[in-house]
Amino acid sequence: MDELLLNEHNKDEFPPAHTAEHLLNQTMIRLFGCGRSTNAHIERKKSKMTFQLDHKPSRQEEKQIEREMQRLIDEDMPVTFEFVTQDSLPEGVSLDRLPSDASETIRLVRIGDYDVCPCIGKHVRSTSQIGRFELLGTNWDEQQRTFRVRFKVVQ
Repeated sequence: MDELLLNEHNKDEFPPAHTAEHLLNQTMIRLFGCGRSTNAHIERKKSKMTFQLDHKPSRQEEKQIEREMQRLIDEDMPVTFEFVTQDSLPEGVSLDRLPSDASETIRLVRIGDYDVCPCIGKHVRSTSQIGRFELLGTNWDEQQRTFRVRFKVVQ
């Protein structure tokens, strides 16, 4: 079957880390009431994501992020795709990050009932394929109120 090309995509993601990015976005939303990452650099060896938060997370909250990520990975949730038109998006799905010339048809990536967002990248088939999530460190910028999370996934 020919693959449907919706939009140009110039990245070659490492699927386990890219799927972990989706999980971490939703985990931060649920734990801190923030939005999705404002800046992400996802790589095979080390990844980093930055979130706009209302406070500097405590060490206990950082441990909670790591525990929750591993719990979600171990849950072995399916990663599925669906195609929708821009005017028929599910509630809560934002088109803010899509390029202005995005196609009318959008590919949504779902991770179980935990997360859904538009994405054309490569993903694993289920969360257990991500491996182990390791929180490498964090940085808090008080002035910008940003929290950077550095992590890697170990297969």
